[in-house]
Amino acid sequence: MLRTWRFAPLWVMGLLVALLTVGVAPAQAATTTITVDGTQGGRTFDGIGAISGGGGNSRLLTDYPAAQQAQILDYLFKPGYGANLQLLKLEIGGDANSTDGSEPSVEHVKGQVNCDAGYEFWLAEQAKARNPDIGLYGLAWAAPGWISGGFWSTDTINYLITWLGCAKQHGLTIKYLGGWNERGHDANWYVQLRSALNNAGYSGVQLVADDSGWGVADDMANNPAFNNAVSIIGTHYSCEGGDGGSADTCSSTTAARNNGKPLWDSENGSQDMNTGAPALIRAITRGYTDAKMVSYFNWPLLAAIYPNLPYNTVGLATANSPWSGNYTIGASTWATAQVTQFTKPGWKFIDSASGYLGGAESNGSYVTIKSNTSADWSTVLETTTATAAQSVNLHVQGGLSAGTVHVWATQVNSPSPATSFVHTQDIAPSGGSYSLTLQPGYVYTVSTTTGQGKGTATSPAAHALALPYSDNFDGTATNTEARYLSDMQGSFEARPCAGGRSGQCVQQVAPVKPIEWQDDSDAYTLAGDTSWSNYTVSVDVDLQQAGSVTLLGRAGTQSRPQSHQAAYQLLVSDTGSWSIVKSTSAGSRTTLASGSHAGLGLNSWHTVTLGFSGDRITATLDGGTLGAVNDNSYGSGQIGFGVVGYQTDQFDNLSVTPGPAGNVSGFLKDRNSGICADVPASSHTNGTAVTLWGCNGGGNQTFTATPAKQLMVYGSKCLETAGGGTADGTAVDISDCTGGSNQQWNVNADGSVVGVGSGKCLDVPGGATADSTPLEIWTCHGGTNQTWDRGAVSGPLTGQASGRCVDVPAAGQDNGTKPALWDCNHGPQQTWTSTATNQLTVYDNKCLGTIGGATADGTGVEINVCTGATAQQWRVRGDGTVVNVASGTCLDAYRAGTANSTALDIWTCNGGGNQKWSRT
Repeated sequence: MLRTWRFAPLWVMGLLVALLTVGVAPAQAATTTITVDGTQGGRTFDGIGAISGGGGNSRLLTDYPAAQQAQILDYLFKPGYGANLQLLKLEIGGDANSTDGSEPSVEHVKGQVNCDAGYEFWLAEQAKARNPDIGLYGLAWAAPGWISGGFWSTDTINYLITWLGCAKQHGLTIKYLGGWNERGHDANWYVQLRSALNNAGYSGVQLVADDSGWGVADDMANNPAFNNAVSIIGTHYSCEGGDGGSADTCSSTTAARNNGKPLWDSENGSQDMNTGAPALIRAITRGYTDAKMVSYFNWPLLAAIYPNLPYNTVGLATANSPWSGNYTIGASTWATAQVTQFTKPGWKFIDSASGYLGGAESNGSYVTIKSNTSADWSTVLETTTATAAQSVNLHVQGGLSAGTVHVWATQVNSPSPATSFVHTQDIAPSGGSYSLTLQPGYVYTVSTTTGQGKGTATSPAAHALALPYSDNFDGTATNTEARYLSDMQGSFEARPCAGGRSGQCVQQVAPVKPIEWQDDSDAYTLAGDTSWSNYTVSVDVDLQQAGSVTLLGRAGTQSRPQSHQAAYQLLVSDTGSWSIVKSTSAGSRTTLASGSHAGLGLNSWHTVTLGFSGDRITATLDGGTLGAVNDNSYGSGQIGFGVVGYQTDQFDNLSVTPGPAGNVSGFLKDRNSGICADVPASSHTNGTAVTLWGCNGGGNQTFTATPAKQLMVYGSKCLETAGGGTADGTAVDISDCTGGSNQQWNVNADGSVVGVGSGKCLDVPGGATADSTPLEIWTCHGGTNQTWDRGAVSGPLTGQASGRCVDVPAAGQDNGTKPALWDCNHGPQQTWTSTATNQLTVYDNKCLGTIGGATADGTGVEINVCTGATAQQWRVRGDGTVVNVASGTCLDAYRAGTANSTALDIWTCNGGGNQKWSRT
């Protein structure tokens, strides 16, 4: 009988009956006859499992609230509740990324064993607590870098035995052990491993070879020692389409089938938790019918990973929001339950009661499995490739139970909670016979067993991780992973802080490059919410070795391998060199800004930050600005930190604070002339042409970049191409904001400002430098008259002729101190900031100006309190000149001197190298 739903409307009941009923059909309508004969046999069923690993795909589950964490685990492992998994494969961590993250080794350094590393043993304990009979299987994708001789070495064998010892410490018995995932095999290594396991007391561990392809069966047939060492032939994706394929048919080799050992599909799946359900059930039923596969492992167990990573909805469930507790149970869970809740490992297939409906794969398939300890049996039938209803006659004989059969169904082609794992009816066979009508797009199970059930726990709604967010890591136990950190490469674990700091810090603890499974990258970890947009991320760093640390922001889509991470990164080295870099999911990297700072040195703490506001990106070190750029490639994303390579640097006091709601305001300073886009006379009149004018920081020079790609002035007027024109030479003006494409601009990292409607660049005609020059659009050519600074620009002023920097002697801060040339050291006394009001400031509060405000050639320069006087205003131009606004003359190295301590003055601009300055 269809289960009664209390208070269900009659029309809902009618719909479900129409969708799910497996009716007793007239015998003459049947197209397939199945005889379930207990005297007939087949291969031994070893169970259905899933894979936690390959890699990092269970990471976020450990950070879920206790209630939701228990619910998810129940859905995966609890008998009679959900997927009811019978096997669980665990990754043996190797400190390297193996698809969606890097899982930690239990032995980062040879001889230093930490059996509490990572989360795989914890997961196995949770699975075992729910299902004590679950079979555990260990497999390595990567291995720690201290291993000598490569993966196929004695060191690796010893490492695997160490891992088995750690499992034993956790009360876990590992029943199966593999070699190197999808990397073939070394026959002699397996023979050596078998001997070593026996000698170490692990003779009961069965070896699986080789978690790759069928060629292993040929080598086993030709190598008796290898064959004797291996207990199970395990291959991956044996069904049609391979990784993520349709699984309409499956295949094995004659050598494999003739070997006599169990054949496992030891990895399959790689499909969305809902849309992949039909292929999942086909791989199980057709895997046996076609290829005599007696076990199936879905990759992965679940997607407890951040949603910007590859395969983020692949598995039996998703759990990507630990702060909210939200999770989703997929249709693949219920397709799995249609097998696992009605069978047990050790049961036997009945080959004569397994095949294709109507003899054609297009109609669907079925397998029958009988108990090895009772008269119970179950038949699983799928109609996922059928286009019409299928009729089936079943007859039971040969000592199997001819009593009531219980019918359960899941609609997998168009899944929904209401049509997943529904007990549709019970049938009492007449004389051991009965008939069924099967609807297309379903998996059905008819079984004499009882005890099945569908979990009722529900997930809370998802919400973003709130800002501000911070973690000082003091609550993280030594040798464990910090909350929400998801390692992409290397291994980041809590350690007591170094560098004279108390408390706990996070340290990258893989000291050398691991033996990798996929391509290399820098060691880094991600955290946070992909919806974060405007924020400042800050972390303290302590460099333990020479090298660089990296701080990531707006980290979005990651493609394989993990180096293909879309993000902005601040890289800072122990020498003080720094850069702001944009990386893409295609693997490219673009340096947006770079420079040098006084060296950080080793074993001392420093604070690095990245701030995001609209298209403005600002980097600071120890509170001082390193640099700022504009780039609108990424509007939101996570944060992260790491090292360049595998240094064992430490991190502390992670902080993410919210920023503005998406707009960023600033001037548009022409890099060629050093002066700003200006609305003349602060006019608000529509159609007012925009021109150049000396930068004054006024509202008529403040253009706000909005998420809608507008450049807004006065809060209501937008920069636009006049009349919507797109031709070269079209003027630009302001008008009421309408949202039109002629009012949309891409403000790019290279300083160009490109009209969305025209595809052309904001341009100063002919490279003019005079006030009142009207602006226009022109075909982009990369010239400095098409390059615009959006905010204060900080850096050195390096003489073209001397190669030395403008320096405040002895780092003096007294008013009247006279700058001079000195060897570049990039200290704060050599860092000059060009502001929105044409000033060149040092120490954030002193301005460069002419002595006494004089304008004559030869007048020296000094630093003083900023007054706003024109003698303290400078136009830093694209040709390298720095022009004093009051005098119209150039900053000059006195008498073209190049030596240290050469004085500086102003002089009529002559184009000489002693009047040309670089900002790097």
